[in-house]
Parts: sequence; C-alpha cells; structure tokens
Amino acid sequence: MDTLPDKAQSRRQPAVDLLMQKVVRGVEEYLGQVMAEVPPAVVAGLADRVTQEVREFSEGQGNHLYQLVKIGLGLSSEKNIDRLLERIVREARHFTNADGGTLYIKEGARQALDFAIVQNDSLKVFMGGSGEAITWPSVPLRLKGNRENHRNVSAHCALTGAPVNISDVYAAEGFDFQGTRDFDASTGYRSCSMLVIPLRDHEDEVIGVLQLLNAKDRETGAVVSFPEHEVGMVMSLASQAAIALTKMRLVRGLENLLDAFVRTIGDAIDEKSPYTAGHVYRVANLTEEIALEVNRATTGKFAPISFSADELAEIRMAAWLHDVGKITTPEHLMDKATKLEAIFDRIELIRHRVEISRLHDEFARLENEPCPRRAGSPAPPVQKEGEWQEIINFLDTINLGGEGLSEESIEKVRRLAGITYALSGMELPLLGPDEVENLCVQKGTLTAAERKVMNHHVEMSIRMLEGLPFPKKLKNVPLYAGMHHEKLNGTGYPRGLENGAIPLPARMLALADVLEALTAADRPYKQGKMLSEAMNILEGMVARGDLDGDLCDLVVDSGLIVRFAQDLSARQRDDFFWRGKHYSVSETR
Repeated sequence: MDTLPDKAQSRRQPAVDLLMQKVVRGVEEYLGQVMAEVPPAVVAGLADRVTQEVREFSEGQGNHLYQLVKIGLGLSSEKNIDRLLERIVREARHFTNADGGTLYIKEGARQALDFAIVQNDSLKVFMGGSGEAITWPSVPLRLKGNRENHRNVSAHCALTGAPVNISDVYAAEGFDFQGTRDFDASTGYRSCSMLVIPLRDHEDEVIGVLQLLNAKDRETGAVVSFPEHEVGMVMSLASQAAIALTKMRLVRGLENLLDAFVRTIGDAIDEKSPYTAGHVYRVANLTEEIALEVNRATTGKFAPISFSADELAEIRMAAWLHDVGKITTPEHLMDKATKLEAIFDRIELIRHRVEISRLHDEFARLENEPCPRRAGSPAPPVQKEGEWQEIINFLDTINLGGEGLSEESIEKVRRLAGITYALSGMELPLLGPDEVENLCVQKGTLTAAERKVMNHHVEMSIRMLEGLPFPKKLKNVPLYAGMHHEKLNGTGYPRGLENGAIPLPARMLALADVLEALTAADRPYKQGKMLSEAMNILEGMVARGDLDGDLCDLVVDSGLIVRFAQDLSARQRDDFFWRGKHYSVSETR
C-alpha cells in the first residue's frame, strides 16, 4: 500500500488523538471504579498496558478505515477493466496480508463462476487480466439435477451470499477441497487459511466471489487465520470493488449498446438504397484503417500524432454516422440510375415520340410516291430513318450519365428540343424543358435542384447528431461527420470551410468517402472505376486543393491503397501511378 501523503496524515492525526483521549479517559474511569481496592501501582501498570493495547488497536482500525477509503477511491478511478480486476485482488491481499487471491466473476445468467484473476506471491503466479490467460474450467453453481453446488466453497459463497472464513482448508468440513489438495501436491504449496467473500452489485445480486488464501502475520510471516474482526472490513472492500466493477460494466454495456445502435443506423441507411448498400460500412472501415496508419507513422508530418483508443472510437463512430441524414433523402434521388429516371425512365417516352415521328415521315413519303411499286419490287430507302436512329442512340448514351458531358453534346440536345412531331393534329416538342434540363446534366444523373436536395443530407446529419447527448469522449462525432464533404480549398459544403478549419479526422473521413465512391461497383449510374483511374482522379483533387495531399501520400506509401485494392473486383484491380511513382497491385494478389 502506498504511504499516506503528509497532508492527509496531518489531517487525520488530530481526529485519531481526540478519539484516543476519550477512550483512555473512559478506560481510566472504569478501572477506577472496579479496582478501587487494588494497589495503586498495579492499577497504574494495568492501565498503561490496556491503554497501549487500545491505542494500538484503535490506530490499526483507523489505518484500516483509511486504507479502505483510499482503496475505494483508487477502484472508482480505474478505467480499464483488466486493471480493475487485478487491483481488486491486489488491494484485498495487501489489506489482509494474504499470500494468494482469486477473483471469480459471474457473467449474466450463466450458472457458473469464471476465473478472472489468480495471484500468488509464493508461487509467483499472476494470471488473468493483463497477465497469462486462465484456461481453468469454470466453477458450476449447479450440479446434475439442477442441485445447488454447495460442495465448492466459492460456489457456496455465491449461492448463499455469506462470507466463509476457514482456518485450515485441510481440516474443514462440508466442502470438497480435493482440487486444492491436488494443486498443492503438484506445486509443493500448502494451502491453509482461506477467506471467501461475495461481491454484490447495486441490486444486491452476487456478481463475483473474492477468495483470499493464507493470511500471514505481518511480523513473523507465519501463516495465520484471517482475523474475524477483519471480515467486516474485507466485506466493505468487496462492496466497494463490486460497485466499481458494476459501474464499469454498466458503462461498457452502454458503450456497446451505443456502438450497436450506431451500426444499426448505418446498416439501415445502406439498406435504404440497394445501390449504396455497404457504403457506410466500407467508409467506416477505411477511415479506421487510415487513422491506424497515422498512428503507425514514424516520420513526416504525422509522426507526432497518435490517436488514443477513445479518439479512434470517436472517429469510427463519426464514420458510421456520416450519412445519417440520408434517412430524410428521397429514395428516387438516391436510386436515380439515369438522367430521365423518375417513377420510370422517361427515355421510353422519347423513344415513342421518335417512333411516331419516323412513322409520320414514312406515311408522308408513301403519300408523295409518284407511282405504285410493282409487286415484289424492293421499297426505296427511307431518307430520315437513319437520322431518327442516330438521335435515339445519342439520347440513350447521354441518358446514362457519367463523369462529363461536352458542350457540343449539350448544344445538340438543345437543337433536338426544337424538333416537333405531330400527334392528334397537334405539333409537340420532341423534348420537354424538364427533359432537356436532365439530359444536359454534365456529371452524374442529378440536376442542380436534385443535387441540392441530396447535399442537404449533410445539414440533416449535423442537425440530428448535434441533437444527441454524446458523452464527453464522443463530443466531436457531429463535427467530424458533418465535414466529410468540406474541401481544403473552401469549395466544399455545407459551410465552405477551408484548410485550418477542417480537423484531421474529418479529412480522413473525406478521403475515405471519396475513394469508396470512386471505386464502388454498386452505383446506379456508373461502374466502379479502375484503381488506376480512381488514383488519377484523387491526384487531381489533391492538385486542386480538395483533399489533404499529405494524407493521400500516407495511405499510398504505407501500402494501405494496395491492401484496399484486394477488396475490389478483379476488373478494377490494376497497377497505378502516384506522383510519378509506379505501384504494383497485381503482384500482391
């Protein structure tokens, strides 16, 4: 046990002295009454002896109480569950001067006690927690026929909730210590005194058992029984340990619940559209891999940066929730496979108009034919039929969307909009204004208005996430998730942030989002790009200041991109160049 700080000791000492003064006065008054006829010298000697023993006992108890408080504070401040379990056993052993200790844990509804920690100074055994893994079988709480297991002392303690104090396990009755005898025989150890204490949670349920072995006299080192007057204090220590363990379990349970809920939300977003299924999952995994590469960096800009476990969890959660706002995005926009798709692909309407126009031209040609053909003679070629076919082929092609539409093609669409066809005596345009607007989309399949609706998902993500009471260590989740479409040059959205305003985790998420989108093979309007093409686009984005160039260099030089390529389809995996250097993917297959 650590020594008491001087200030703490000085604050405690006056209270102890005052208590001792009262005790001594009480003892002296009592002795004066019952020993009035005893010679004064004898009374004085006896009083001195009793006073000394009372002082020693009281100081010992005071020290024990102070140690309990200190242990309780230490247990409540521990954040790592393995260290907490180790500390429970270590502090209990130090408190009772026990040579060995074992902590059993009862998980959930399981009718068994699992070994969590085993410590023994004499045998130099330190198992469980951060030490060697324990492979010993669990202790069953029930035997065949569903009978309670009261033969095993730890099971008995868990079942009854009562402490068990044994002076010598070899002489104990009612319990089966054959396993202990076998252990002693194999190690040369001699198990003797044992104190078994239940650990209860806030609902008074036994969640574990603390077993202490071979208490030692602090002066002689001989094995002695555990003093009965210390059992209550050890029970208090076990209670504090149970509270700390329960708190950590509750916190861990809430964290697991939150993590599972976040993953469920991510899965729901992916399932909303069959064309983006897996996007959130892939972006989250890739973002985490980028963060780990930053941690591994030993040279360059990222060498001094190291994300803690909590920071990695925060980044991972932001990645899982970066598209949560898409819950509000209309499905017909998320699934818009062609420029003219609405409830159905309106290219079919245009096909019908072209066919009507072609037939109209055919009828007009036949009406103006100077003389009837002879039976069996071939029909003369139709002048405009090839033109109509060329028109529909052109419209079919640009309706598919893509990365770019030339100005020449846009002008051609506008010229075609001037063509009319006759229907029921009315002259109608071949292409309506809305169809022209959609067909003239230069990138992808969405119009400017539709793109604005799609982009609104980021604003919705920020609004939804900022409305959630994230714990302190996850407070940046809304910040990172809401910046995955920002660009270092300030041309991103929704807020047009620039370089210094975009933290590194948000830059990592943005890179992962872009790389996944470029190579995704499940988009409705395009095939997944070849890796070489995707990397060429990334290099262009770095040159324009859209993405963090240092971060892109890291994921390439570390080999992360090559590993990422292994999850792409065989068609997409190819070698690539980055900043003029060739990187081989084919050799790593």
